[in-house]
Amino acid sequence: MLTELVHQKNCDNYKIITDMDTGETACINCGSVSIEKSVYMGSENTGTTQENHLKNSRVGRKISLKMADMGLSTIIESKNKDSTGKILSHENRRMFYRLRMWDRNSRHANTIQSYQKAFIILDGICTKLGLPDSVVEHAAYLFRKITMKKLLGGRSTLGIISATVYIACRITNTPRTLQDVAHAANIKRKNLQNIYRFLANELEIYPVSYNPREFVTKISKGAKVSEKTERLAFKIVSLAEKNGISASKNPVGIASAAVYLAVLRNNEKVSQIKISNASGITAVTIRDRAKEIKKELGGEI
Repeated sequence: MLTELVHQKNCDNYKIITDMDTGETACINCGSVSIEKSVYMGSENTGTTQENHLKNSRVGRKISLKMADMGLSTIIESKNKDSTGKILSHENRRMFYRLRMWDRNSRHANTIQSYQKAFIILDGICTKLGLPDSVVEHAAYLFRKITMKKLLGGRSTLGIISATVYIACRITNTPRTLQDVAHAANIKRKNLQNIYRFLANELEIYPVSYNPREFVTKISKGAKVSEKTERLAFKIVSLAEKNGISASKNPVGIASAAVYLAVLRNNEKVSQIKISNASGITAVTIRDRAKEIKKELGGEI
């Protein structure tokens, strides 16, 4: 806005260009350069060869919310010398002594230490679940938001982190069940469920429920069924959604029942226990959902 106001007064032809090498924003007509530089949104230049590494002009690691300092850590050396090797003056030495003290205190603050502990747990859970970086970043953002709202008091950091991971999976539509997150975090499912409901109400987050199709591939690979059976399971899930059978039902249970019906249809030797172990749904629930689907669809399967 500052650049626009200046050009409206002093320049008749207002055309702005950006130099992607220097980050400067200037006018084509009069050559006025904006005080503010643009932010380069491209990928990081990580030189893989020695020649490319020497040509790499960008320094520092990328900014990430899953780091306690967001990747913006600073280190002030204890040497009282400038870049040219000259000894600092007495006044500058006093100033840098105070800067080092502030830097040391900020790195050992309680908030930073809680972030470090929480994000170590976050990395462990996300590694076990095989989650992409987008989900990890969103979970870290939610944890920072929870910390700012002061919702951590009297609650386990492990439970809060596990709940934020599950919420991030739901928001980003990454198929991970509550049981998967509880198993990866080594906590009880009931405790995780209670914390999830509490955080969802406090943060006013109401994610859409999963689609049963998202779990068909996972269950099929876990039960080691054929690709033909997997395609038939997708068809059964689509018919169940079309006829409203999957409404208000556990999506994993519907997907498990669809795989079980597809196995029976193709005469494959895969037991209910195998499907139950692959999905985390009891064999009784799989049979009940299979009976409901078979009763409604009938000969359509």
